[in-house]
This record gives sequence, C-alpha cells and structure tokens, in this order.
Amino acid sequence: MSLGDDHGYDGEPGGGSGQTRTRLPGSGDTDIYGGARRPARSSSRSLITVVGVVVLLIAAIAFANRGGGGGSDDDASGDAAKDPTSQPTAPTGVRPVKGNADGIPTGYAQDEQGAQSAASNYAVALGSVGMFKPDSRHQIVDTVYTAEAAARLKGPQDQAYSPNFLERLGLDAQGDAPAGHTFVSRTIPVGTKVEKFDGGTARVAVWYTGLIGMSGPDSTDPVTTTWKTWSFDLRWSDNDWKITADTQADGPAPVPGDIAASSADEISKAVAEFGGFTYAR
Repeated sequence: MSLGDDHGYDGEPGGGSGQTRTRLPGSGDTDIYGGARRPARSSSRSLITVVGVVVLLIAAIAFANRGGGGGSDDDASGDAAKDPTSQPTAPTGVRPVKGNADGIPTGYAQDEQGAQSAASNYAVALGSVGMFKPDSRHQIVDTVYTAEAAARLKGPQDQAYSPNFLERLGLDAQGDAPAGHTFVSRTIPVGTKVEKFDGGTARVAVWYTGLIGMSGPDSTDPVTTTWKTWSFDLRWSDNDWKITADTQADGPAPVPGDIAASSADEISKAVAEFGGFTYAR
C-alpha cells in the first residue's frame, strides 16, 4: 500500500473513532540467538543501554562518555469503504498524510490527530538505522525538526555519533555493518497521547517498543527490545508539524513473554522482508 492509497477512509474530518491506523509504505552451535530463552529482564544485556542513544542526542552523549501518489483504491473500495463496519480492520478518522520527504511522511493536518500522526512517524524516522549514517541523519533532522532546532542539533549529534561510538556498536565510520551482518534499529509506536494542544503548538507522548542490535553469526550484541515513552514538543511551522524539543523516559514495559529467541538468520531475514509502517491517528 502506498502513501497515496485512500482505501477505506470516509473523508469526513473529525469522523474518527480514536483508533490508531497503520498504513504500509511502500551459524553454528555457538549462535547466540538460537534456541535460547529470553531472560525475564533483558537489562543486563549491554546493548539495552545503547537504545537510549539511538535517537536522543543527550542519551547518545551520555553513552559515549560512559563507554504519494493517489491510486484507484477510492473507486475500487465501493460501498465497503462507506461502511467501515463491513471491514474488520477498516481505518477510521481523517485522511492521513499526503506528502513525503526523503521517505518520511509529511503534510499533516493542523489538529490533534495530525499532531499524533506526526509524532508517531517522526519517532519511527528518528529511531531508524538512518540516524547512524551522517548524510541520512542530517536529512532526517532537517525534515522533522524546526529549522532552528535542526541547526542547533546537527553539530553536537555529529560529535556524539563519532567513529568511536559507532565502532562500539559494530559499525564502521559511515554507519555500515560488517559483511554478513545486519544492524537493526527500529521504533514501533504502540500508542499516542496528546498532553497539550492549542492549535499552533502541541505536546504528544508516543509509547513505543524498540529493536536494536547486530544480527550475525558471531554477534555479541544480539537484537533486543526496549519499551519507552517519547514526548515531542511540536510547533506548526511551514504548514506542517515540526519538533522543537523531545525527551524520553523508560516504560511502561510489559512482562516479557516466554518465547524462544530466533536465530540470527531469522532476524536478518525478517528485517529484510518486513517493511515498516506509516502511522496515522
């Protein structure tokens, strides 16, 4: 499903039910992944302390110091599109974003739903592998932050994502993983909450789970999960929501399930085959 698909939306502003929509864009016996049970608490794993630096400048510094186009779906959906109840997973609410900048959804509505969608999608972008590569990091920051905030952040971020820091994660100076390995960094929003909204500014909290680590046969930092809440201060700027400041806090975290960890090959394959989502409220 492309960003321009309108399948299932009734197009009535404010007609949503408050439900969250997701839209799809677009070796050996010593394998540390294979067969092992995840512990009840994964905080002992070294990479858990790294998760906080994935997307927040202050956490990165602390760690380093310590160590679309439209389609024909509108017509094809027919009467079913007019009656969301006829589809068990039918999306509801206002139409999602129509624009795209360097792969990041843009062009949100100037309302609470738009602010929540922006915060969710910006969390996904800031939690991506692209943040570990200089060029793509600058593009992401320029896209999701206000011009003033982006100018203030990029220099310190370049220092925080230093070659030494990247080496600790198993990456080279350009943020690339070694041959035969896959570096994983994803943010998956679970829900959003509007903490403040006055039309031109908003504060939105995004509860999310994250994936981060190096998938490979000899990796000492396997892909692990974390749970955090990311709060964004947003401002309506240049006809879109932009971040002026952001903070993170741990949790809420559910009790880990008793599920056997997958092998490195399975994780790498899943990352390659399963794409991410565009989130809209």
